[in-house]
Amino acid sequence: MTKNIMIVGVGGQGSLLASKLLGQILLSAGYDVKVSEVHGMSQRGGSVVTYVRFGDKVYSPVIDKGEADYIVSFELLEAARYVGFLKPGGRNHGRG
Repeated sequence: MTKNIMIVGVGGQGSLLASKLLGQILLSAGYDVKVSEVHGMSQRGGSVVTYVRFGDKVYSPVIDKGEADYIVSFELLEAARYVGFLKPGGRNHGRG
């Protein structure tokens, strides 16, 4: 079974670093891991989204709407922006 985690924030908050560290931890625990990132205007405080997918076998790094098990947010506005990606019963963890 594949688990899907989105880490969202704005440029400079450490979202990319957090996703890379999480990916390494999951890889060392024996999972197949795919990490992908979207960071258009991140240098100017723009939206940054990273996808971390792990499980026995993961074929795609992208999480579609309604598929995220967890959203970890470093910015409250970004949590609100991506809440539609949560699956029923998914969890949104953020600060704000």
